[in-house]
Amino acid sequence: MTPGQRLRQLANVLNATTPLGLLLAGCARTSVRRGPRGLLIAAGYRWRLPFAAAFTVGNVVLFRAGPEEVLANPVLLGHEERHCTQYAWCLGLPFLPLYFLAAGWSLLRTGNPGSRNFFERRAGLQAGGYPEPDARSRHTIRTSETERGMT
Repeated sequence: MTPGQRLRQLANVLNATTPLGLLLAGCARTSVRRGPRGLLIAAGYRWRLPFAAAFTVGNVVLFRAGPEEVLANPVLLGHEERHCTQYAWCLGLPFLPLYFLAAGWSLLRTGNPGSRNFFERRAGLQAGGYPEPDARSRHTIRTSETERGMT
């Protein structure tokens, strides 16, 4: 592991998000194993929420897929790893309300919780399975509005 990855690992233990992720993984009866770059992989997550194929709590990445499929998808794993770093930068639990605010903003703007979500954009939209917002998103300015001075 790099010094930055070790620092992220330590930060997410100290800010209590990795222990929270391990508690969630244990309650959901997932198998947890060490992954690359200081990550903990919890495979076989079966609870209904959240709807995503994978999500992160601290340095714990919870996947619906089994461990073999997880390690075979380095793009999604890299996306979730960037969320681990975001937890560290947000000092742990503040990440959650900030993330949900960003998801709500994105949902209002595009009808999708990820496309305009700051955290998802920084983690890589395509890697996380989110679409890029298109030119026809809900709040784009039409040419006719700018010509009439409505902006």
